[in-house]
Amino acid sequence: MKHRFVAILVIMISFLGFAKVYAGKTYYEIKVFTDIGATSWTYLKNGLQEATEKKADVVFLHLNTYGGLVDYADSMRTAILNYDKPVYVFIDNNAASAGALISISCDSIYMRQGGNIGAASVVNETGEKMPDKYQSYMRSIIRSTAESHGKVKRVENGDTIECWFRDPKIAEAMVDEFINIPGLVDSTKILTMTAREAVENHYCEGIYENIDEIIVKALDDSEYQLLSYTPTFFDDLKGWLLSPVLHGILIMLIIGGIYFEMQTPGIGFALGVSIVAAILYFAPLYIDGLAEIWEAAIIIIGVVLIMLEVFVIPGFGVVGISGIVLLVAGLILSLIPNHSFSFDPVSKHQLVVAMATVLISMVGSTALIVYISNKIGTEGIFKNIALSKTIDSDYVGVSQQENALVGKKGVTETVLCLSGKVNIDGEIYPAISESGYLEQGVEVIVRKYSTGQLYVRKV
Repeated sequence: MKHRFVAILVIMISFLGFAKVYAGKTYYEIKVFTDIGATSWTYLKNGLQEATEKKADVVFLHLNTYGGLVDYADSMRTAILNYDKPVYVFIDNNAASAGALISISCDSIYMRQGGNIGAASVVNETGEKMPDKYQSYMRSIIRSTAESHGKVKRVENGDTIECWFRDPKIAEAMVDEFINIPGLVDSTKILTMTAREAVENHYCEGIYENIDEIIVKALDDSEYQLLSYTPTFFDDLKGWLLSPVLHGILIMLIIGGIYFEMQTPGIGFALGVSIVAAILYFAPLYIDGLAEIWEAAIIIIGVVLIMLEVFVIPGFGVVGISGIVLLVAGLILSLIPNHSFSFDPVSKHQLVVAMATVLISMVGSTALIVYISNKIGTEGIFKNIALSKTIDSDYVGVSQQENALVGKKGVTETVLCLSGKVNIDGEIYPAISESGYLEQGVEVIVRKYSTGQLYVRKV
């Protein structure tokens, strides 16, 4: 009996010792050590979801970034502000530009000695400052982010005053060089604060070397559990597929593939490229909740209308224009967040970025189409894509009657939707139009004879 009692006592002590290890809170760490963009947004979104599943009490954003894309930074700061548990940030050296906006959205800011936060003005890819309309938007969201933490009472010079938890004016000075903060920055420079300056101006709750030190010393929790989000290969792949640069390339491939497919008989490589590009374009957007089925349907309808206009309906009118409008609208709408037909959370900046991505890509695809069209079959890597030589005229196995028609004039016997029939000297010949759609009875001239076809152009 005595031995049994001792065994039970040992088991109880062991159980209590095990429970003591997890007596404190559960903390969850999400690391963002890259430029702010689709990949970092994927990390944060998946990390917050996993933190909820693990029932974490506090989420730590472990941040070291020089900035990135404003639209993704806005999505990240919105997710942090709307999260139902506290989100703290540990700035492990740098929180510049978009990183500063994300940091200010967090409930508490901690920094490493030698860290910096600020320099949040909007710049382009070459580092040049963007026009004031972009700065105005950034000033607004960084100011409202600081204001979202509300006001507190502090004792200054023996008096208790009510003030902002984080001064919106300081946040705005990170964007606007014309704001003067006495003792911190004059009205000629963009504000960037060191860790100690951030503490003195209530933009940092303390300076520590790592998250464990913050939990033990600042949060007074020595019996805690720290979990960490581990990105997967698919997280990185999804982030890469959501890149605006890749979106632009995929749009160029979609449009270019459709164009070249319409210029060649049968179904071939160009259509395959267009389909693969469309899948790579829509799949991550659909999974991420940006694009919905009806947006893909709009694009498909637009493509069908364009093809009907080219191959079936004479002229180019309402059907073709409607197809182009639907194609462009579908591509733009798929890049901005929405729920069903509601676009309430969409900001002007997100809309501008989506429109610029699509329109620039369409201009680029047009230039690419012109360039490739002039190179196919002639030189470089495009030399062997199409036949560039005709069969020698001395070859007896092929009738040379059509060769003698080059330079002659005739009239279209049928409507030429790229191809049809022409009447030359009372004889009917199959022909391809180099002038696009031609009505019946239009005078044409034979430009060349190649691969068994007459190529004609409107006189």
